[in-house]
Amino acid sequence: MAQEIRTINLNAPAFKGINSEDSPVTQDTAFAEVADNAVIDKRGRIAARKGYSVYTTDATVLDPGGSGDRDSLSMIKEFKDDQGNKKIFSSGNDKIFISDPLTGLTTLTDETPAGYTITDNDWKAVSFNNKIYFFQRGYEPLVYDNATNDVQVISALATAGGTANVHGNEAVAAYGRLWVADFENLEKSRVYWSDLLIGENFTSGSSGFIDISKVWPDGRDEIVALAAHNGLLIIFGKHSIVVYKGAESPTSMVLADTISGVGCVDRNTVQNTGTDILFLSDSGLRSFGRTIQSGSMPLQILSGNITKDIIEATEQEKTLVAAGTTIPSAGFRTVYSPENNFYLLTFAGQRLTYCFDVRGTLENGAYRVTRWPSYQGTAYTETEDGDLLVGTIEGLCKYGTYLDDNATYTFKYLSPRLSFGDTSRTKLLKKIKPTIIGANNAIVALKWAYDFSDVFNSTSLTIGTSQEPAYFASDIDAEGASQFNVNKFSTGVNISRLNGNTTGYGNLVSIGLEATINGSEFSVQELNVLALMGKIF
Repeated sequence: MAQEIRTINLNAPAFKGINSEDSPVTQDTAFAEVADNAVIDKRGRIAARKGYSVYTTDATVLDPGGSGDRDSLSMIKEFKDDQGNKKIFSSGNDKIFISDPLTGLTTLTDETPAGYTITDNDWKAVSFNNKIYFFQRGYEPLVYDNATNDVQVISALATAGGTANVHGNEAVAAYGRLWVADFENLEKSRVYWSDLLIGENFTSGSSGFIDISKVWPDGRDEIVALAAHNGLLIIFGKHSIVVYKGAESPTSMVLADTISGVGCVDRNTVQNTGTDILFLSDSGLRSFGRTIQSGSMPLQILSGNITKDIIEATEQEKTLVAAGTTIPSAGFRTVYSPENNFYLLTFAGQRLTYCFDVRGTLENGAYRVTRWPSYQGTAYTETEDGDLLVGTIEGLCKYGTYLDDNATYTFKYLSPRLSFGDTSRTKLLKKIKPTIIGANNAIVALKWAYDFSDVFNSTSLTIGTSQEPAYFASDIDAEGASQFNVNKFSTGVNISRLNGNTTGYGNLVSIGLEATINGSEFSVQELNVLALMGKIF
Protein backbone atom coordinates (compact mmCIF):
# COMPACT_ATOMS: atom_id res chain seq x y z
CA MET A 1 0.00 0.00 0.00
CA ALA A 2 1.39 3.39 -1.02
CA GLN A 3 2.30 5.72 1.80
CA GLU A 4 0.25 8.86 2.21
CA ILE A 5 1.94 12.16 1.31
CA ARG A 6 1.02 15.22 3.32
CA THR A 7 1.76 18.80 2.29
CA ILE A 8 2.02 21.92 4.40
CA ASN A 9 1.95 25.19 2.52
CA LEU A 10 3.45 27.95 4.63
CA ASN A 11 2.15 31.01 2.82
CA ALA A 12 3.92 34.16 4.06
CA PRO A 13 5.89 32.20 6.71
CA ALA A 14 6.71 34.15 9.89
CA PHE A 15 3.98 36.67 9.06
CA LYS A 16 3.30 36.90 12.81
CA GLY A 17 6.98 37.16 13.79
CA ILE A 18 8.83 35.35 16.56
CA ASN A 19 6.99 33.50 19.31
CA SER A 20 9.15 32.14 22.13
CA GLU A 21 6.33 32.01 24.69
CA ASP A 22 3.87 29.40 23.41
CA SER A 23 4.53 25.69 23.06
CA PRO A 24 6.41 25.04 19.79
CA VAL A 25 4.17 22.01 19.15
CA THR A 26 0.87 23.90 19.22
CA GLN A 27 2.01 27.15 17.63
CA ASP A 28 0.34 28.74 14.65
CA THR A 29 2.59 28.05 11.64
CA ALA A 30 2.46 31.79 10.83
CA PHE A 31 4.86 32.31 13.75
CA ALA A 32 8.60 31.69 13.65
CA GLU A 33 10.90 30.11 16.17
CA VAL A 34 13.77 32.15 14.71
CA ALA A 35 13.62 35.25 12.49
CA ASP A 36 17.09 36.81 12.52
CA ASN A 37 18.13 39.92 10.59
CA ALA A 38 14.57 40.04 9.31
CA VAL A 39 11.61 42.38 8.98
CA ILE A 40 8.02 41.87 7.88
CA ASP A 41 7.79 43.61 4.51
CA LYS A 42 4.84 45.64 3.18
CA ARG A 43 3.32 42.51 1.60
CA GLY A 44 3.42 40.56 4.87
CA ARG A 45 6.42 38.42 3.92
CA ILE A 46 9.44 37.74 6.10
CA ALA A 47 12.30 39.59 4.45
CA ALA A 48 15.90 40.54 5.10
CA ARG A 49 16.39 43.81 6.94
CA LYS A 50 18.30 46.54 5.17
CA GLY A 51 21.93 47.19 5.96
CA TYR A 52 23.70 50.50 6.41
CA SER A 53 26.08 52.63 4.38
CA VAL A 54 28.74 54.69 6.18
CA TYR A 55 28.86 58.47 5.77
CA THR A 56 31.82 59.21 8.06
CA THR A 57 35.14 59.02 6.22
CA ASP A 58 37.40 59.31 9.27
CA ALA A 59 36.30 57.88 12.63
CA THR A 60 39.58 58.29 14.53
CA VAL A 61 37.84 60.69 16.95
CA LEU A 62 35.98 57.63 18.25
CA ASP A 63 39.21 55.82 19.12
CA PRO A 64 40.08 56.34 22.81
CA GLY A 65 43.80 57.05 22.99
CA GLY A 66 44.43 55.66 19.52
CA SER A 67 44.17 52.11 20.85
CA GLY A 68 42.23 50.83 17.84
CA ASP A 69 39.35 49.81 20.12
CA ARG A 70 36.85 52.35 18.82
CA ASP A 71 33.86 53.60 20.79
CA SER A 72 30.48 53.63 19.10
CA LEU A 73 28.17 56.60 18.75
CA SER A 74 25.61 56.61 21.56
CA MET A 75 23.38 59.53 20.54
CA ILE A 76 22.32 61.16 17.23
CA LYS A 77 19.97 64.11 16.84
CA GLU A 78 19.02 66.26 13.86
CA PHE A 79 18.72 70.01 14.51
CA LYS A 80 16.97 72.47 12.20
CA ASP A 81 16.73 76.18 12.96
CA ASP A 82 14.09 78.68 11.83
CA GLN A 83 16.10 79.50 8.70
CA GLY A 84 16.09 75.87 7.58
CA ASN A 85 19.75 75.24 8.44
CA LYS A 86 20.38 71.65 9.48
CA LYS A 87 23.06 70.05 11.63
CA ILE A 88 23.50 66.51 12.89
CA PHE A 89 24.74 66.19 16.47
CA SER A 90 26.13 62.97 17.92
CA SER A 91 28.14 61.80 20.91
CA GLY A 92 30.73 59.15 21.63
CA ASN A 93 34.20 58.72 23.14
CA ASP A 94 33.28 61.40 25.75
CA LYS A 95 32.75 64.09 23.11
CA ILE A 96 29.95 66.02 21.41
CA PHE A 97 30.21 66.02 17.59
CA ILE A 98 28.62 68.14 14.89
CA SER A 99 28.21 67.18 11.23
CA ASP A 100 26.88 69.20 8.31
CA PRO A 101 24.41 67.55 5.90
CA LEU A 102 25.63 69.93 3.18
CA THR A 103 29.02 68.17 3.23
CA GLY A 104 27.47 64.71 3.24
CA LEU A 105 27.98 64.00 6.97
CA THR A 106 31.51 62.81 6.24
CA THR A 107 33.15 64.49 9.23
CA LEU A 108 32.64 64.24 12.98
CA THR A 109 33.82 67.62 14.30
CA ASP A 110 34.46 67.79 18.05
CA GLU A 111 32.26 70.56 19.49
CA THR A 112 32.84 69.86 23.19
CA PRO A 113 33.29 73.21 25.00
CA ALA A 114 36.85 73.98 26.06
CA GLY A 115 37.50 72.95 29.65
CA TYR A 116 34.29 70.91 29.83
CA THR A 117 35.16 67.35 30.89
CA ILE A 118 32.90 64.46 29.89
CA THR A 119 33.28 60.93 31.22
CA ASP A 120 29.98 59.42 30.09
CA ASN A 121 28.09 59.35 26.78
CA ASP A 122 24.44 59.01 27.80
CA TRP A 123 23.28 62.38 26.46
CA LYS A 124 19.66 63.38 25.82
CA ALA A 125 19.39 65.97 23.02
CA VAL A 126 16.25 68.12 22.74
CA SER A 127 15.47 70.66 20.01
CA PHE A 128 13.53 73.67 21.25
CA ASN A 129 12.90 77.19 19.93
CA ASN A 130 15.81 77.49 17.51
CA LYS A 131 18.31 75.81 19.85
CA ILE A 132 19.32 72.28 20.77
CA TYR A 133 19.95 71.35 24.40
CA PHE A 134 22.00 68.44 25.79
CA PHE A 135 21.25 66.83 29.16
CA GLN A 136 23.05 64.17 31.17
CA ARG A 137 22.87 63.48 34.89
CA GLY A 138 25.53 65.32 36.88
CA TYR A 139 26.56 67.63 34.02
CA GLU A 140 25.72 71.25 33.38
CA PRO A 141 23.46 71.22 30.32
CA LEU A 142 24.93 72.27 26.98
CA VAL A 143 23.23 74.32 24.28
CA TYR A 144 23.81 75.18 20.61
CA ASP A 145 22.23 77.70 18.28
CA ASN A 146 23.32 78.99 14.90
CA ALA A 147 23.59 82.54 16.22
CA THR A 148 26.77 81.61 18.10
CA ASN A 149 27.64 78.59 15.96
CA ASP A 150 29.11 76.62 18.85
CA VAL A 151 28.18 74.38 21.77
CA GLN A 152 28.43 76.10 25.14
CA VAL A 153 27.32 75.55 28.72
CA ILE A 154 23.78 76.70 29.31
CA SER A 155 24.78 79.23 31.99
CA ALA A 156 26.78 81.17 29.38
CA LEU A 157 23.58 82.36 27.70
CA ALA A 158 22.48 85.90 28.56
CA THR A 159 18.93 84.67 29.16
CA ALA A 160 19.98 81.81 31.48
CA GLY A 161 18.50 81.65 34.95
CA GLY A 162 18.61 79.03 37.68
CA THR A 163 20.44 76.50 35.56
CA ALA A 164 22.55 75.29 38.49
CA ASN A 165 19.44 73.53 39.80
CA VAL A 166 18.47 71.80 36.57
CA HIS A 167 21.44 69.54 35.81
CA GLY A 168 18.95 66.83 34.98
CA ASN A 169 19.15 63.61 33.04
CA GLU A 170 15.79 63.84 31.30
CA ALA A 171 14.18 66.61 29.30
CA VAL A 172 11.32 67.08 26.87
CA ALA A 173 10.17 70.08 24.84
CA ALA A 174 6.41 70.55 24.99
CA TYR A 175 3.73 73.22 25.21
CA GLY A 176 6.22 76.05 24.60
CA ARG A 177 8.58 75.06 27.40
CA LEU A 178 11.48 72.83 28.32
CA TRP A 179 10.69 70.31 31.05
CA VAL A 180 13.57 68.76 33.04
CA ALA A 181 13.72 65.95 35.62
CA ASP A 182 15.87 63.17 37.10
CA PHE A 183 18.52 65.13 38.99
CA GLU A 184 21.61 63.78 40.69
CA ASN A 185 21.40 65.77 43.92
CA LEU A 186 17.80 66.99 44.08
CA GLU A 187 14.64 65.20 45.09
CA LYS A 188 13.91 62.54 42.46
CA SER A 189 10.26 63.56 42.33
CA ARG A 190 10.68 67.08 40.94
CA VAL A 191 9.90 68.31 37.43
CA TYR A 192 11.09 71.80 36.46
CA TRP A 193 9.66 73.76 33.54
CA SER A 194 11.27 76.74 31.86
CA ASP A 195 9.93 80.17 31.11
CA LEU A 196 7.75 80.33 28.02
CA LEU A 197 9.93 79.93 24.90
CA ILE A 198 13.14 80.42 26.95
CA GLY A 199 14.55 76.97 27.53
CA GLU A 200 17.45 78.16 29.67
CA ASN A 201 15.46 80.20 32.21
CA PHE A 202 14.17 78.23 35.19
CA THR A 203 13.88 80.95 37.87
CA SER A 204 11.82 83.83 36.49
CA GLY A 205 8.90 84.60 34.23
CA SER A 206 6.43 81.71 34.10
CA SER A 207 8.97 79.02 35.02
CA GLY A 208 8.38 76.72 37.97
CA PHE A 209 8.44 73.17 39.27
CA ILE A 210 6.20 70.49 40.69
CA ASP A 211 7.00 67.97 43.41
CA ILE A 212 5.08 64.71 42.99
CA SER A 213 6.59 62.90 45.97
CA LYS A 214 3.13 62.72 47.60
CA VAL A 215 1.43 61.60 44.41
CA TRP A 216 3.25 58.36 43.59
CA PRO A 217 0.62 55.59 43.76
CA ASP A 218 2.92 53.20 45.63
CA GLY A 219 4.21 55.78 48.07
CA ARG A 220 7.70 56.36 46.67
CA ASP A 221 9.35 56.26 43.27
CA GLU A 222 11.94 58.08 41.14
CA ILE A 223 11.37 59.91 37.86
CA VAL A 224 12.95 58.18 34.87
CA ALA A 225 11.33 59.76 31.81
CA LEU A 226 8.94 62.45 30.62
CA ALA A 227 6.55 62.56 27.68
CA ALA A 228 3.86 64.89 26.37
CA HIS A 229 0.71 63.87 24.52
CA ASN A 230 -2.62 65.61 23.83
CA GLY A 231 -2.22 68.25 26.53
CA LEU A 232 -0.93 65.68 29.03
CA LEU A 233 2.36 65.60 30.89
CA ILE A 234 3.29 61.95 31.43
CA ILE A 235 5.82 61.30 34.20
CA PHE A 236 7.35 57.83 34.17
CA GLY A 237 8.80 56.48 37.39
CA LYS A 238 10.72 53.25 37.81
CA HIS A 239 7.61 51.41 39.03
CA SER A 240 4.68 53.73 38.36
CA ILE A 241 3.33 56.48 36.11
CA VAL A 242 1.75 59.84 36.97
CA VAL A 243 -0.27 61.86 34.45
CA TYR A 244 -1.19 65.54 34.61
CA LYS A 245 -3.66 67.26 32.30
CA GLY A 246 -3.70 70.92 31.32
CA ALA A 247 0.08 71.03 30.93
CA GLU A 248 -0.25 73.90 28.45
CA SER A 249 -0.62 76.04 31.58
CA PRO A 250 1.60 74.23 34.11
CA THR A 251 0.71 76.34 37.17
CA SER A 252 -2.89 75.18 36.90
CA MET A 253 -2.42 71.63 35.60
CA VAL A 254 -4.14 68.94 37.66
CA LEU A 255 -3.57 65.27 38.39
CA ALA A 256 -5.39 63.14 35.82
CA ASP A 257 -4.34 59.58 36.55
CA THR A 258 -1.81 57.35 38.28
CA ILE A 259 -0.76 53.83 37.30
CA SER A 260 0.99 51.55 39.76
CA GLY A 261 3.10 48.48 39.12
CA VAL A 262 4.33 49.60 35.71
CA GLY A 263 7.20 52.01 35.12
CA CYS A 264 9.88 52.80 32.58
CA VAL A 265 13.30 51.16 32.45
CA ASP A 266 15.15 53.98 30.73
CA ARG A 267 14.29 57.38 29.23
CA ASN A 268 15.88 56.39 25.91
CA THR A 269 13.14 53.81 25.34
CA VAL A 270 10.31 56.38 25.20
CA GLN A 271 9.13 57.14 21.66
CA ASN A 272 6.16 59.28 20.63
CA THR A 273 4.52 57.88 17.50
CA GLY A 274 2.14 60.81 17.14
CA THR A 275 -0.85 58.76 18.24
CA ASP A 276 0.69 56.84 21.13
CA ILE A 277 3.67 56.61 23.49
CA LEU A 278 5.85 53.48 23.42
CA PHE A 279 8.23 52.63 26.28
CA LEU A 280 10.06 49.70 27.82
CA SER A 281 9.00 48.50 31.26
CA ASP A 282 10.51 45.73 33.39
CA SER A 283 7.92 43.37 31.91
CA GLY A 284 8.38 44.32 28.26
CA LEU A 285 7.52 46.88 25.61
CA ARG A 286 4.33 48.74 26.39
CA SER A 287 1.93 51.22 24.85
CA PHE A 288 0.41 54.15 26.65
CA GLY A 289 -2.83 54.32 24.68
CA ARG A 290 -5.40 57.01 25.37
CA THR A 291 -9.07 56.10 24.98
CA ILE A 292 -10.79 59.43 24.32
CA GLN A 293 -14.34 58.13 24.73
CA SER A 294 -13.93 57.04 28.32
CA GLY A 295 -11.01 59.26 29.28
CA SER A 296 -9.09 56.23 30.53
CA MET A 297 -5.51 55.44 29.55
CA PRO A 298 -4.97 51.69 29.41
CA LEU A 299 -1.51 50.20 29.15
CA GLN A 300 -0.93 47.57 26.51
CA ILE A 301 1.97 45.13 26.39
CA LEU A 302 3.41 44.85 22.90
CA SER A 303 6.16 42.25 23.38
CA GLY A 304 3.88 39.50 24.66
CA ASN A 305 5.23 36.88 22.26
CA ILE A 306 8.83 37.26 23.52
CA THR A 307 8.25 38.28 27.14
CA LYS A 308 10.93 36.09 28.72
CA ASP A 309 13.52 37.09 26.10
CA ILE A 310 12.88 40.81 26.62
CA ILE A 311 12.97 40.54 30.41
CA GLU A 312 16.25 38.61 30.28
CA ALA A 313 17.85 41.11 27.88
CA THR A 314 16.62 44.04 29.98
CA GLU A 315 18.12 42.68 33.18
CA GLN A 316 21.41 41.89 31.43
CA GLU A 317 21.64 45.43 30.02
CA LYS A 318 20.97 46.91 33.46
CA THR A 319 23.88 44.87 34.79
CA LEU A 320 26.16 46.13 32.01
CA VAL A 321 25.12 49.74 32.63
CA ALA A 322 25.76 49.39 36.37
CA ALA A 323 29.19 47.91 35.63
CA GLY A 324 30.04 50.91 33.45
CA THR A 325 30.61 48.95 30.24
CA THR A 326 31.93 51.52 27.76
CA ILE A 327 32.99 49.78 24.53
CA PRO A 328 30.35 50.02 23.29
CA SER A 329 28.59 52.25 25.80
CA ALA A 330 25.99 49.97 27.40
CA GLY A 331 22.44 51.21 27.50
CA PHE A 332 19.05 51.21 25.83
CA ARG A 333 18.65 52.81 22.39
CA THR A 334 15.41 53.08 20.42
CA VAL A 335 13.91 54.76 17.39
CA TYR A 336 10.46 54.96 15.85
CA SER A 337 10.58 55.04 12.05
CA PRO A 338 7.24 55.71 10.32
CA GLU A 339 8.87 55.22 6.91
CA ASN A 340 10.00 51.72 7.87
CA ASN A 341 6.98 50.97 10.07
CA PHE A 342 9.08 49.78 12.98
CA TYR A 343 10.26 50.55 16.49
CA LEU A 344 13.82 49.38 17.08
CA LEU A 345 14.85 48.41 20.61
CA THR A 346 18.61 48.00 20.97
CA PHE A 347 20.47 46.63 23.99
CA ALA A 348 23.74 48.32 23.08
CA GLY A 349 25.99 46.46 25.51
CA GLN A 350 24.78 43.12 24.09
CA ARG A 351 24.74 44.17 20.41
CA LEU A 352 21.17 42.90 20.29
CA THR A 353 18.23 44.60 18.56
CA TYR A 354 14.55 43.70 18.39
CA CYS A 355 12.46 45.08 15.53
CA PHE A 356 8.77 45.63 16.32
CA ASP A 357 6.41 46.07 13.38
CA VAL A 358 4.06 48.92 14.37
CA ARG A 359 1.47 48.60 11.59
CA GLY A 360 -0.92 46.68 13.84
CA THR A 361 -1.17 44.19 16.66
CA LEU A 362 -1.92 40.49 16.66
CA GLU A 363 -4.89 38.83 18.34
CA ASN A 364 -3.17 38.95 21.74
CA GLY A 365 -2.38 42.66 21.42
CA ALA A 366 1.32 42.12 20.69
CA TYR A 367 3.38 43.55 17.85
CA ARG A 368 5.03 41.26 15.33
CA VAL A 369 8.71 41.13 16.18
CA THR A 370 11.97 39.94 14.62
CA ARG A 371 15.51 39.89 15.98
CA TRP A 372 18.75 41.43 14.69
CA PRO A 373 21.63 39.66 16.49
CA SER A 374 25.08 41.29 16.47
CA TYR A 375 23.69 44.41 14.81
CA GLN A 376 26.21 47.24 15.07
CA GLY A 377 23.74 50.12 15.49
CA THR A 378 24.02 51.84 18.89
CA ALA A 379 22.30 55.18 18.18
CA TYR A 380 19.50 56.32 15.90
CA THR A 381 17.53 59.29 14.69
CA GLU A 382 14.81 59.74 12.10
CA THR A 383 15.49 62.86 10.04
CA GLU A 384 12.94 65.32 8.72
CA ASP A 385 13.55 63.92 5.23
CA GLY A 386 12.63 60.41 6.37
CA ASP A 387 16.16 58.99 6.51
CA LEU A 388 17.07 56.70 9.38
CA LEU A 389 20.56 57.55 10.62
CA VAL A 390 22.43 54.86 12.51
CA GLY A 391 25.43 55.32 14.80
CA THR A 392 28.18 52.67 14.80
CA ILE A 393 31.91 52.44 15.48
CA GLU A 394 32.34 53.78 11.94
CA GLY A 395 30.46 56.99 12.79
CA LEU A 396 27.29 58.20 11.05
CA CYS A 397 25.56 55.70 8.78
CA LYS A 398 22.30 55.51 6.87
CA TYR A 399 19.85 52.61 6.99
CA GLY A 400 19.50 51.31 3.42
CA THR A 401 21.00 48.98 0.79
CA TYR A 402 21.56 45.32 1.67
CA LEU A 403 25.09 45.37 3.05
CA ASP A 404 26.45 46.42 6.44
CA ASP A 405 29.24 48.80 5.41
CA ASN A 406 30.00 46.59 2.38
CA ALA A 407 29.93 43.44 4.54
CA THR A 408 27.42 40.62 4.12
CA TYR A 409 25.13 39.42 6.90
CA THR A 410 23.02 36.31 7.47
CA PHE A 411 19.23 36.08 7.26
CA LYS A 412 17.77 33.12 9.16
CA TYR A 413 14.27 31.66 9.51
CA LEU A 414 13.13 28.57 11.43
CA SER A 415 9.54 27.40 11.63
CA PRO A 416 7.70 26.10 14.69
CA ARG A 417 7.52 22.29 15.04
CA LEU A 418 5.24 20.90 12.33
CA SER A 419 3.05 17.85 12.95
CA PHE A 420 1.26 17.76 9.54
CA GLY A 421 -2.04 17.48 11.40
CA ASP A 422 -1.19 14.21 13.14
CA THR A 423 1.05 14.16 16.20
CA SER A 424 0.93 10.36 16.50
CA ARG A 425 2.58 9.33 13.22
CA THR A 426 6.14 9.32 11.95
CA LYS A 427 6.99 11.78 9.17
CA LEU A 428 9.54 11.12 6.45
CA LEU A 429 10.37 14.54 5.06
CA LYS A 430 10.78 14.43 1.26
CA LYS A 431 11.04 17.96 -0.11
CA ILE A 432 11.21 21.62 0.87
CA LYS A 433 10.14 23.95 -1.93
CA PRO A 434 10.56 27.66 -1.10
CA THR A 435 9.56 30.59 -3.29
CA ILE A 436 12.12 33.38 -2.90
CA ILE A 437 11.77 36.99 -4.01
CA GLY A 438 14.96 38.84 -4.98
CA ALA A 439 18.28 37.43 -3.76
CA ASN A 440 20.37 37.56 -6.93
CA ASN A 441 23.43 35.32 -6.66
CA ALA A 442 22.49 34.29 -3.12
CA ILE A 443 23.30 30.88 -1.68
CA VAL A 444 20.29 29.58 0.24
CA ALA A 445 20.73 26.80 2.78
CA LEU A 446 17.53 24.81 3.36
CA LYS A 447 17.50 23.29 6.84
CA TRP A 448 15.44 20.69 8.65
CA ALA A 449 15.46 18.81 11.94
CA TYR A 450 13.23 16.26 13.64
CA ASP A 451 11.45 16.33 16.96
CA PHE A 452 13.26 18.68 19.34
CA SER A 453 16.78 18.26 18.02
CA ASP A 454 18.96 21.33 17.59
CA VAL A 455 21.07 19.52 15.02
CA PHE A 456 19.86 20.51 11.54
CA ASN A 457 20.45 18.81 8.24
CA SER A 458 20.94 21.15 5.28
CA THR A 459 21.26 21.39 1.55
CA SER A 460 22.47 24.45 -0.38
CA LEU A 461 20.95 25.96 -3.50
CA THR A 462 22.18 28.92 -5.54
CA ILE A 463 19.99 31.63 -6.99
CA GLY A 464 21.46 33.06 -10.17
CA THR A 465 20.88 36.38 -11.92
CA SER A 466 19.86 34.52 -15.09
CA GLN A 467 16.46 33.92 -13.50
CA GLU A 468 15.78 37.64 -13.29
CA PRO A 469 12.88 38.60 -15.62
CA ALA A 470 12.66 41.72 -17.77
CA TYR A 471 9.45 43.63 -18.35
CA PHE A 472 8.62 45.76 -21.41
CA ALA A 473 8.08 49.45 -20.68
CA SER A 474 7.07 52.03 -23.29
CA ASP A 475 7.49 55.80 -23.38
CA ILE A 476 4.21 57.48 -24.32
CA ASP A 477 3.93 60.73 -26.25
CA ALA A 478 1.46 63.56 -25.61
CA GLU A 479 -1.25 61.86 -27.73
CA GLY A 480 -0.92 58.62 -25.81
CA ALA A 481 0.92 56.69 -28.53
CA SER A 482 4.12 54.71 -28.08
CA GLN A 483 7.13 56.51 -29.48
CA PHE A 484 9.20 54.72 -32.12
CA ASN A 485 12.73 53.76 -31.04
CA VAL A 486 12.27 54.81 -27.41
CA ASN A 487 10.67 51.65 -26.06
CA LYS A 488 12.89 49.90 -23.53
CA PHE A 489 13.08 46.96 -21.15
CA SER A 490 13.17 47.44 -17.39
CA THR A 491 14.40 44.94 -14.87
CA GLY A 492 11.83 43.13 -12.69
CA VAL A 493 12.21 41.41 -9.35
CA ASN A 494 13.78 37.97 -9.32
CA ILE A 495 11.32 35.19 -8.36
CA SER A 496 12.89 31.80 -7.66
CA ARG A 497 11.10 28.55 -6.95
CA LEU A 498 13.60 26.19 -5.38
CA ASN A 499 13.38 22.47 -4.77
CA GLY A 500 15.43 20.78 -2.07
CA ASN A 501 15.46 17.05 -1.35
CA THR A 502 15.48 16.00 2.28
CA THR A 503 16.21 12.91 4.36
CA GLY A 504 15.45 11.36 7.74
CA TYR A 505 12.30 10.90 9.79
CA GLY A 506 10.70 11.84 13.08
CA ASN A 507 7.47 12.76 14.77
CA LEU A 508 7.76 16.54 14.49
CA VAL A 509 9.59 18.53 11.82
CA SER A 510 11.23 21.95 12.00
CA ILE A 511 12.22 23.54 8.70
CA GLY A 512 13.91 26.77 7.75
CA LEU A 513 16.48 28.50 5.61
CA GLU A 514 19.52 30.72 5.82
CA ALA A 515 20.84 33.11 3.21
CA THR A 516 23.81 35.42 2.98
CA ILE A 517 22.55 38.91 2.14
CA ASN A 518 24.97 40.39 -0.35
CA GLY A 519 23.51 43.57 -1.80
CA SER A 520 20.08 42.35 -2.96
CA GLU A 521 16.67 42.28 -1.32
CA PHE A 522 15.50 38.90 -0.06
CA SER A 523 12.06 37.73 1.05
CA VAL A 524 10.25 34.42 1.40
CA GLN A 525 6.89 34.25 -0.36
CA GLU A 526 6.03 30.70 0.70
CA LEU A 527 7.44 27.37 1.82
CA ASN A 528 5.92 24.09 0.62
CA VAL A 529 6.86 21.08 2.73
CA LEU A 530 6.15 17.48 1.61
CA ALA A 531 6.36 14.47 3.90
CA LEU A 532 5.39 10.80 3.81
CA MET A 533 3.19 9.71 6.68
CA GLY A 534 4.60 6.61 8.37
CA LYS A 535 3.54 4.33 11.17
CA ILE A 536 2.08 5.42 14.48
CA PHE A 537 4.89 6.76 16.65
